[in-house]
Amino acid sequence: MKEGKLDFDDLKNIILNNKTIKRNEVKVRNDVGEDCSIIDFGDCEGIFSTDPITGANQNVGKLAVHVNCNDIASSGGEPIGILITILAPTSSSIEEINTIMHEIDEEAAKIGVEIIGGHTEVTSAVNRMVISVTVIGKNKKGKSIKTAGAQLGDDIIVTKAMGLEGTHILINDYEERLKNVLSKEEIDFGKSLIDKISVLEEGKIGGEFGVNSMHDITEGGLLGGLFEVAMASDKGFKIFKDKIPIFDITKKVCEEFQIDPLRLISSGSMLIITKNGEELIKKLNYKGIDGSIIGTICEKDGILVEDNKEIKVKPPKRDELFNIK
Repeated sequence: MKEGKLDFDDLKNIILNNKTIKRNEVKVRNDVGEDCSIIDFGDCEGIFSTDPITGANQNVGKLAVHVNCNDIASSGGEPIGILITILAPTSSSIEEINTIMHEIDEEAAKIGVEIIGGHTEVTSAVNRMVISVTVIGKNKKGKSIKTAGAQLGDDIIVTKAMGLEGTHILINDYEERLKNVLSKEEIDFGKSLIDKISVLEEGKIGGEFGVNSMHDITEGGLLGGLFEVAMASDKGFKIFKDKIPIFDITKKVCEEFQIDPLRLISSGSMLIITKNGEELIKKLNYKGIDGSIIGTICEKDGILVEDNKEIKVKPPKRDELFNIK
């Protein structure tokens, strides 16, 4: 099999064929596109999500914290604690593990999240460090937002710019190669993009605004995220390429590796679906967050409009991070 997330059809079949027990307390359960499971705990809702970091060699601790806590933000909730599993190859040193844990602790402290448990193991089953994080969050009862809430005619909004995480990863892992196409200032800027990875603030704003759906844009990039929202909501989407924010540095990196920035892992950008996009953007801007309306939710299919031509978008098979040339 190829590296990356399973494609939508395979994943959907696996989930559908393995749902023997359904408890009444589970209000949102695992499904394609849903970032989190939501459980009714009486006066509040518990929000749970888990993800590994496998596509990066540098800053894996920072990425592990923010990528997972972003899932809680996409439900409009607050992350409380994280549990960490580290699988280290036999070539690792205790210093490397200490560095990663210090990085995790430092980033978690910045956003007020406690490390509440986990597991650390050295194993020949992996050939590089693998970190998997489970995050636990909370929200007021009935206030959590599902990916599956998109409605016909809703505005499609993205925050910041596409490919932030992917650009950061590629510049860190292939710096020598990219020196041929990027200036020192651009390389430094690309490395700094990790500081824009969190979407906790836009998640809070979206939750208070009462949006219909939110989804942090991770593996599969913008198009992958849109397909997950559309599939979960049984809808389609129409977006306009000239309205999608992408940094010039990301375009240069993608051109060098012959990959599509719209299918590149994009943690740091929140995909938000709401009736009143212009009003939400005002609230985002007030908090210093860039937001762009890039299209609308429609009845079916995924359409990308480029140079006045409508292109039917195929479901992404895997993230572009695994397709570099």
